[in-house]
Amino acid sequence: MRKLLLSILAIAGLAACQNDDSYSIDDFVGNDTLTISYNGSTATVGALPYFVSVSTEGAHVTVNSFTSKYLVVSLSGTTTDGSLLVFSNKKYEIMLNGVTINNPKGPAINNQCGKSLHITLPAGTTSTLTDGNSYADAPLNASGEAIQQKAALFSEGQIHFMGQGTLNVEGNSRNGIASDDYINFEGGTINVNVSASGTNGVKANDGVFIFDGKLTIDVKADGARGIKNDARMEISGGTTTITTSGNSKIETVDGIADTTSCAGIRCDSLMTMTAGTLSIVSTGEGGKGINADGAIEFKGGKLDVQALGSEELSKPKGVKSLTGITLSGGTFHALSRKSKAIDNAENEKPNINGTPVSSTLKLTKREVYVEF
Repeated sequence: MRKLLLSILAIAGLAACQNDDSYSIDDFVGNDTLTISYNGSTATVGALPYFVSVSTEGAHVTVNSFTSKYLVVSLSGTTTDGSLLVFSNKKYEIMLNGVTINNPKGPAINNQCGKSLHITLPAGTTSTLTDGNSYADAPLNASGEAIQQKAALFSEGQIHFMGQGTLNVEGNSRNGIASDDYINFEGGTINVNVSASGTNGVKANDGVFIFDGKLTIDVKADGARGIKNDARMEISGGTTTITTSGNSKIETVDGIADTTSCAGIRCDSLMTMTAGTLSIVSTGEGGKGINADGAIEFKGGKLDVQALGSEELSKPKGVKSLTGITLSGGTFHALSRKSKAIDNAENEKPNINGTPVSSTLKLTKREVYVEF
């Protein structure tokens, strides 16, 4: 009977799981709580709310939720061989209460619902999520399809990081954090470390938005990006520090060879910054600070980008845009030791709107410093 209920809930959850990119205070009222405590090779599950089922295999936990209430999944404890896989019919929350999850065969946390995932980091807590050096074959969902496994912390839907605690993410095989939708950083201290065998630090299909908190990303893989964003990027607060140390690499797709270099931020669309602090250092061969296909609009905050690598396969540039770079506020600093500090649609100077402080205006090929 339990297995039958699990299958019914999984099918219903997948059918009802649609994109939902909003949340309000009502989401946090009248909620249900599911507690999961990891202890070595096992996991202890608390009382089950109605229309929520859980299965365990050692410390690998699968949650299927079809509740109409807002579900809070509270995690604590430590495991060196465990994970959390969630199917849900509506947006829900994972509260990381000082939990340590290491999954040597895949993601530590995998959200398989396209609705919002709220990750809360309570004040005074430190949690760590680590994936394996290689991933096992993906398990199947209720439709018999292999589920996606793209990161140590992966979500089909949006991710909202909230709270005042600390989260450490260790990516050993793929991305550190990834979403097939967008990612909001709204609080907490988040440290993402990706090894040379991994890929990107943070990966999103539909946008990355940094509002608050402290985000530190260190990626070591060749051709990797601190933040890889297939849509727009907005920074309006917080402190973000990104380091890349990998070199450029040549990839062949459909018989065509292409050079891929590291970048602190790789954005396929518009990138804007209005407040906060962004520091990027790229030390590998050909590494770039910011590389955007769309326009870069710097309106405020403090930006410091340094491309310190050599030039062999690729040119190490500080800030590059195929559309144009416009400065109108804040403090902007870009440096390249071997190539252009900025590449403003092939120009060496940015578009400046407004009047910078004249004593701090510096425009050269290798260094650009503008303060408003």
